[in-house]
Amino acid sequence: MTDVTLVPWSAADLDLLRRANTPELMDQMGGPETDEQVIARHARYQRIRQEGTGFQFRIVIPGHPEGVGMVGYWDLEHGEERAFESGWSVEAEYRGRGIAPAAVRAMLDLARASGDLRPVHAYPRVDNLASNVVCRKAGYTLLGPLEFEIKPGLVLHTNDWVYDLTAPSA
Repeated sequence: MTDVTLVPWSAADLDLLRRANTPELMDQMGGPETDEQVIARHARYQRIRQEGTGFQFRIVIPGHPEGVGMVGYWDLEHGEERAFESGWSVEAEYRGRGIAPAAVRAMLDLARASGDLRPVHAYPRVDNLASNVVCRKAGYTLLGPLEFEIKPGLVLHTNDWVYDLTAPSA
């Protein structure tokens, strides 16, 4: 298994978020953000932990304490169901090493340990093969395609994957 450590998101992680603000890494969100939007997202990542509505982490691997990506989960209303949504990103030069699946599994274990055992959904675009593979490797179950509005007016054709936190971890 890939050696990853999840570090709670902090004020020091703004540079990591700026490094992730590339066309390749932000295609899932409709493209790169302005610096003001990045700063606002950074504040939101810090706030979700303070408000108890989720958790965001910096993904650390040996030799890279500054982080090589991020992973997290946050409150979501999925139809009539209260659930969590999850998301992740790994910088391009660190992809293909098993970091994302290992980080997602670690995040799911931390979510389970929190005691709030709501389902955890992920919504990668149907054409995002890498993120769909991460879902499968992390133990999510594919529910099927879904039109998902990520921002007002921006609807993506995604897959709806769900992870059951009440099931024993793999």
